[in-house]
Amino acid sequence: MSQSVPFTGTFSARERVAILENMRDQPLDLLVIGGGITGAGIALDAASRGLRTGLVEMQDFAAGTSSRSTKLVHGGLRYLKQFEIGVVAEVGKERAIVYENGPHVTTPEWMLLPLYEDGTFGKFTTSIGLRLYDFLAGVKKAERRSMLSVEETLRREPLLKRKGLKGGGYYVEYRTDDARLTIEVMKKARELGALAVNYAKVESFAYDASGKLTGALVRDTAGGAEYAIRAAKVVNATGPWVDSVREFDKSKTGKTLRLTKGVHLVFDQRRFPLRQAVYFDTPDGRMIFSIPRAGKTYVGTTDTNYKGDIAHPLATAEDRDYLLQAANFMFPDLKLTEADVESSWAGLRPLIQQEGKNPSEISRRDEIFHSPSGLISIAGGKLTGYRKMAEAVVDDVVKRLAAEGNRAGRSAGPCRTRGIPISGGDVGGSSSYGSFVAHKTKEGARIGLSPKDAEALARFYGSNVDALFSLAIDSRTRQWAERHGLSAEVAARLRYAMEHEMTVQPEDFFIRRTGWLFFDIAAVRTWKTPVIEAMADWLDWTEEESAYCADRLEQYLEEAAGARQE
Repeated sequence: MSQSVPFTGTFSARERVAILENMRDQPLDLLVIGGGITGAGIALDAASRGLRTGLVEMQDFAAGTSSRSTKLVHGGLRYLKQFEIGVVAEVGKERAIVYENGPHVTTPEWMLLPLYEDGTFGKFTTSIGLRLYDFLAGVKKAERRSMLSVEETLRREPLLKRKGLKGGGYYVEYRTDDARLTIEVMKKARELGALAVNYAKVESFAYDASGKLTGALVRDTAGGAEYAIRAAKVVNATGPWVDSVREFDKSKTGKTLRLTKGVHLVFDQRRFPLRQAVYFDTPDGRMIFSIPRAGKTYVGTTDTNYKGDIAHPLATAEDRDYLLQAANFMFPDLKLTEADVESSWAGLRPLIQQEGKNPSEISRRDEIFHSPSGLISIAGGKLTGYRKMAEAVVDDVVKRLAAEGNRAGRSAGPCRTRGIPISGGDVGGSSSYGSFVAHKTKEGARIGLSPKDAEALARFYGSNVDALFSLAIDSRTRQWAERHGLSAEVAARLRYAMEHEMTVQPEDFFIRRTGWLFFDIAAVRTWKTPVIEAMADWLDWTEEESAYCADRLEQYLEEAAGARQE
């Protein structure tokens, strides 16, 4: 599916080969392996300091954990319960930075914590805990916690179980689209000079005579060619695959990963009309989120040890039953069944092994490992803390480059990502986001889009929306859309995804560029054939390639809907 075109510096699917050739032809200061949120954050930080940076991802960007989380940039209230004060303080402050740098992919979400007789949380301890949480996380005044009466708790969420209810705590979390966040960080890294390619797998490492790592042989899995890439430093940011890459380097010693699986279920709001995000404890002492989003309600997550296929974790019948029982325990009038589940996803948490602890008790702290060859691995951590994790890794890389006399290492400055908006985030900060969307909605309506479609694009793409508007009215887009039966909005999204977000396969578009497989599975069924035909036309696929993509997409649809399970 790859084809070579001159490298123009865009982030297009058509330029994948040219980007790989660029990485091959000129040595890198840093090669990042892994295109999830951690790898994307490292690429952005390194590029912003002037390091010649390359990144390769063997699947699509965010295809692993970074598209399969609970989709919250949250302050870690549950870690306060485990007395991980440092984690709460750090991630609480980081979520505000993530929000300001990308308000189009991060939204404040008031969270209700219902309190029950014999529940995990008492009213007094919850009040004190939330106050401490506000202090540690540096919560702004308008978003500080409040305690609610029974009546007020039920007014905010009438579906709650009433028996034993004593009131509630009310505080703010931040909802995000994890895959969109990753893509926007990656695009910003590209804008600052980083070279990044998906569907590019490290086949082997290269070493000098003293055994020091000097680069990697990378195979383009979409095209088949191999590229020998030289790099002064290599970072392993592969999430669940960190130990596999360390084993590849013959340096898997000391601490190792423990993978746990988290599953989420999605319901239509007509069946699960949740008004208010709720964080509740289950009879077995775990905590579960129920969150309304775009006409749907999603519930999760499980937390179980995992030893299956890392690339393709699936929800089991047991996972679904557990979450259905938890939802029916807290919202007993709904009487939800498996038939009510519209979609689902399963993701893995790459946690650092801690013997004797169950999955929910394992620390979410991150840690950097160094191998004798010079391979630097980053393990553990949370979505919320991606920027600080990247800062720590790049500080380490710069220090080591400088010690070796590398010019780039000596000239690199301190981290500056705290104040760099991600791609699409140039909207004047969170306080100006609403007026930005209103202004752009009017602009979109003036060019012929419906106000609803114009607003949806403005909210979704932020300051990149002008590119979507341009594509929507471009004659070539319109002819292409008419030829394949696409609406103007879907055609603009799809063309933008291929030309500016390196979308290679239909599943990239439907899962990670739009999120439709999880939150609008009906749209996937409606547009799957037109999208595959339009992509085949735009990217010059053969009939065999189109058939392969159609089969893969059908498999993902079946898995999300529950027709296929582990």
